[in-house]
Amino acid sequence: MNVFMKVVLKIILVLIMVNIGVGQQLPAPIAKKELKVTKIHGYDMNDNYFWLRYKDNPEVINYLEAENKYAESYMDDTKDFQTKIYNEILAKIKQSDLSVPVKIDNFYYYNRTLEGKNYPVHCRKFQSLDAAEEIILDENRLAEGKSYFSLGSFDISPDHSLLAYSIDTSGHETYTVFVKNLKKNILLPDVIENTSPGLVWAADNKTFFYTTLNDVQQADKVWLHILGQIYTKDKLVYQEKDNAYFLNIGESKDKSVIMIDLSSKDESEIWVIDSKTPNQEPLLIKKRSKNFEYYLESHNDDYFIWTNDNALNFKIMTVSKSNPAYANWREFIPYNEKIKINSLEPFKDFLAIHQREEGLSKLRIYDFNTKKFKLVNFPEKVYSYYSSGNPDFNTNKIRLSYTSLITPSSVYDYNMSSNNFELLKETEVLGGYNKNDYIAEQIFAKANDGTAIPISIVYKKGTKKDGSNPALLYSYGSYGYPTDPYFSVTRLSLLDRGFVYAIAHIRGGGEYGETWYRQGKMLNKMNTFTDFISCAEKLIKDNYTKNEKLVIEGGSAGGLLMGAVTNLRPDLFKVVLSHVPFVDVINTMMDPSIPLTVAEYTEWGNPSDKEYFDYMMKYSPYDNILRTNYPNILVRAGLYDPRVAYWEPAKYVAKLRDYKKDKNVLLLVTNMDAGHGGASGRYNRIKDTAFDFAFIFKILGISR
Repeated sequence: MNVFMKVVLKIILVLIMVNIGVGQQLPAPIAKKELKVTKIHGYDMNDNYFWLRYKDNPEVINYLEAENKYAESYMDDTKDFQTKIYNEILAKIKQSDLSVPVKIDNFYYYNRTLEGKNYPVHCRKFQSLDAAEEIILDENRLAEGKSYFSLGSFDISPDHSLLAYSIDTSGHETYTVFVKNLKKNILLPDVIENTSPGLVWAADNKTFFYTTLNDVQQADKVWLHILGQIYTKDKLVYQEKDNAYFLNIGESKDKSVIMIDLSSKDESEIWVIDSKTPNQEPLLIKKRSKNFEYYLESHNDDYFIWTNDNALNFKIMTVSKSNPAYANWREFIPYNEKIKINSLEPFKDFLAIHQREEGLSKLRIYDFNTKKFKLVNFPEKVYSYYSSGNPDFNTNKIRLSYTSLITPSSVYDYNMSSNNFELLKETEVLGGYNKNDYIAEQIFAKANDGTAIPISIVYKKGTKKDGSNPALLYSYGSYGYPTDPYFSVTRLSLLDRGFVYAIAHIRGGGEYGETWYRQGKMLNKMNTFTDFISCAEKLIKDNYTKNEKLVIEGGSAGGLLMGAVTNLRPDLFKVVLSHVPFVDVINTMMDPSIPLTVAEYTEWGNPSDKEYFDYMMKYSPYDNILRTNYPNILVRAGLYDPRVAYWEPAKYVAKLRDYKKDKNVLLLVTNMDAGHGGASGRYNRIKDTAFDFAFIFKILGISR
């Protein structure tokens, strides 16, 4: 071959490579099969993709990167559309903004966000909001040069001179503690690694408590650190040896008591330390016992305790701090099966009771002086609220954050004496957002057993219920966590394109209290999935949408939901978004070395027990993939995820690609720098959302 022909051939090869990289769809990666057989209960579990859990194997990383390139290739023609979606979301956000200041003693604390910056800046002012601003921590500076950043603890010492904070730069949820002298603006030599986010100062301003992690990534030890002391000499205050229990540390609202809280899914145990005498040994309030939960708060000389002791949805007790033994607990508010007590917030003259009733979060106030109760009325029928920044024990105001499907997050001070609301701030939505342009409503689906399942819905006015609308149905449905309706700026990009957005309040969540939760866990878990299917069918029956335009979304345990319902009814959905999904249920729950496994036995069951193994095998998404047609599916994973290991979604996609009979799209996107929460930084998260929306729009044929 002469030189001229060699040059021509080289040019042709370059052009071919360029065309493949830019203009043509890459072929879907095919993961190799390497059979692993696990024998359990007389059953052979055949797993061709078990090898994907070995992250140190270069083939694993190569496969994940190949999947990422394939996803990029498929989405290449949407890049301009992704940019458009990103910009339209960003255009609605006030990028430079201030949080509502919280007054603690003589200081006002608040956060600032700056245009172009991913993370908040933490600030304070002394005595007056007109005083000079002091920047106490700039997360953007800490995140410089890092592909991932997360702030864990952020705790000011009682005298306001020191800040203890912790950061994670891997996504693995392992934090390093630092201490900053705010007067001198310098870091102290006190650096502590391998911690979880919990940290509490004692009253002496030189001692704090923190927790460290065990081999399965759970907090298991509480330590006492004295400033200036080498952390290897810190005192071990408490060690939890049972991985079924989560360990957390906190403090009472009046800051008089430091609490070590141990809790499984069904039991709890609390130890207390007087903040003024941090070196004392912790005092046990009540030893853990089967199916017995209790939690406490401090009010002057008493503890207020909410417990499920002969009260499924909890009742409220009180006991003297001088002798808090269980035998001395006295009933303060009797049990009402229709009301779930979530938490208590004591003030000098009032007790705020955060509860659930009729499927909604509600706030009840008790006046210690008049001995009377009052229920706080919120302005909309379907909403959510949470307590937000109430450090002052002596105040008669409680600060609340309020939102609904059409009302942006709003901060109020509610006066417990006068019953008046004062609006401090409603999150500004730029671009002329008007809540009156949208309709929020609630309907009910009928479950297989006749139970009414609520669905919260929002759509733009003028949307016709003729079945022609695209719709996105979201849910979670596990751990007793309610999925209350909330406002989302990003969601407007769906609603303004004619989408109906819906939240399915399925069993397994906590919308209607403990019974609702228990009807969707353990040997009742199938209710979670069939409830969701009933909700999807209801949206179609009532002409909100149709199968060909129905998108579903869920993450983590909600990703389990996505996998299960897609196996049960692959014909019902057009698009599935599954984020960090818990899909390899049996393999994960058989391995106690995996973070959270032992603690999750009371949520899903222990597969070493044949009854639970047989039941879990009915719904485990990985084990129930069919040789049939599936919807279009986008799966997201995080390489450093300690909660749902990356290999679960990776194995799921590999097997699904082998089994499915259709030509629909299946993408796996793994964030190689993040964990369970996905990309860090607000701009990166918006980019991921724009990608997800562009995927949906491409499948549904929406081009603008």
